[in-house]
Amino acid sequence: MSNLKEGAKAPSFTSVNEEGQKVSLKDLVGKKGLVLYFYPKDQTPGCTTEACDFRDNFARLKKEGYNVVGVSKDSVKSHQKFIEKQELNFTLLADEDGSICEAYGVWQLKKFMGREFMGIVRTTFLIGTDLKIQKVYPKVSVKGHVDEILGDIKAIDKK
Repeated sequence: MSNLKEGAKAPSFTSVNEEGQKVSLKDLVGKKGLVLYFYPKDQTPGCTTEACDFRDNFARLKKEGYNVVGVSKDSVKSHQKFIEKQELNFTLLADEDGSICEAYGVWQLKKFMGREFMGIVRTTFLIGTDLKIQKVYPKVSVKGHVDEILGDIKAIDKK
């Protein structure tokens, strides 16, 4: 599990987006914050469902002042195909060397069908404009995840 806690400074990074452009954490934050989500692999069933849920609710998140960015170890080319096929309307970062996944503690030992291997554990971080973590969603269950985030954003706004 990620050792990052609410209130901690989000690890800064520089990576490349789906267009091959260099971007850093501070460039990605919206008016009130950022939904930074880590997912295992482009074009897989769970990851496609999660990405499409963010796509379908992107306008709601933007309205609340939050940008959405997905991160996986897939290549820029893979991200381009994923965005095109699923008509995604937000940025995907290519963390091919795994440095962002390592910094956020989402590269972990996983078990599947009796096999153990290293991989990305589906995790989301809600990050404020001060670049501090507002909320951590470990081991995300895709169904209802975006609604949960929107509810938490409203609660944070009331503070």
